[in-house]
Amino acid sequence: MCGAMRHHWLLLGACGWVLLILMFVSKFINFRAVDDYGERIAGQSWTVSGTKVVKHISVSSPEKTASKASDQPSVLPTVVDWQSVADKRIELLSTVCKNSSLRNLTHVSISKFVLDRIFVCDKHKILFCQTPKVGNTQWKKVLIVLNGAFPTVEEIPENLVHDHEKNGLPRLSSLTPQEVTHRLNTYFKFFIVRDPFERLISAFKDKFVKNPRFEPWYKHDIAPAIIRKYRKSHRDSDLAASGLHFEDFVRYLGDAEGRRRMDRQFGEHIIHWVTYAELCAPCEIHYSVVGHHETLEQDAPHILKAAGIDQLVSYPAIPPGITRYNKTKVEHYFSDMSKRDIRRLYARYQGDFHLFGYPSPEFLLN
Repeated sequence: MCGAMRHHWLLLGACGWVLLILMFVSKFINFRAVDDYGERIAGQSWTVSGTKVVKHISVSSPEKTASKASDQPSVLPTVVDWQSVADKRIELLSTVCKNSSLRNLTHVSISKFVLDRIFVCDKHKILFCQTPKVGNTQWKKVLIVLNGAFPTVEEIPENLVHDHEKNGLPRLSSLTPQEVTHRLNTYFKFFIVRDPFERLISAFKDKFVKNPRFEPWYKHDIAPAIIRKYRKSHRDSDLAASGLHFEDFVRYLGDAEGRRRMDRQFGEHIIHWVTYAELCAPCEIHYSVVGHHETLEQDAPHILKAAGIDQLVSYPAIPPGITRYNKTKVEHYFSDMSKRDIRRLYARYQGDFHLFGYPSPEFLLN
């Protein structure tokens, strides 16, 4: 009898322990469910103009949030936020255009050279001014799709984009003066800019270091001409072997009189390093939007929306971080250069720095 009672009480005790354990586990599961839900809230996604980004909602302590802020991707601005940024860029552009002390650096006539840079999409009333070395190839693809030649940007062959005989992109220069004026006054107009010095580095690397095989004149004609005039010591027999140095390139760009004479020889090839003012005449043409290469991930979808084409075409995917300004790279390229040469270069591109809100590179100048 006693043995049976003891067995009964042991069984009740075991059941009690099981109940306690189940209650504890239930509480733990509920806690984790709330925590997981909180994490999901903190990382919920939202969509702006077809681009998926992360919207952060604070659910943790300020200290914890601050410690993780640098690890999170930047949040795309809303349409209202971006429009405010776009308006401020145009306002700055207009203000600098009125600065008489910079007039020689910011004002150019709307010449055939400028009209040659502007591509036309009549179907959607868009004008795009080409500014090389800031992702123009991708914007050309967008226009090619809009003109109906290809269904998506991914299907366009790379060699077709820059073949202006076959890519179906008319230039503004191909139209009559009356047609040009009408489009400049009524179409959506935009172009993209980038830190001026970083753009020059990109142009130098692309044309004189990588030097695509289909553009041999940069290496065989332009580089030797610059070396002969601007390298302090050289032998003609070594010109092709040694190649153009960035220091030679900077001296050429900073020499106002000598450069003009050489540019007449180089012709259209100078588009990769002439100023934005010379390319697009932003003080003479009233552009709707100026995009920035450094914020292209944010700017591109909003430009498409502002132009009314966001439902028709997408901007090609941008690898994360690829458009970010790289101060270390700029310092490296200018590290062995004299302050005199750097200041002469800045004197030429000062207008671009001011027009588009880029800070002057004091870390190089002083």
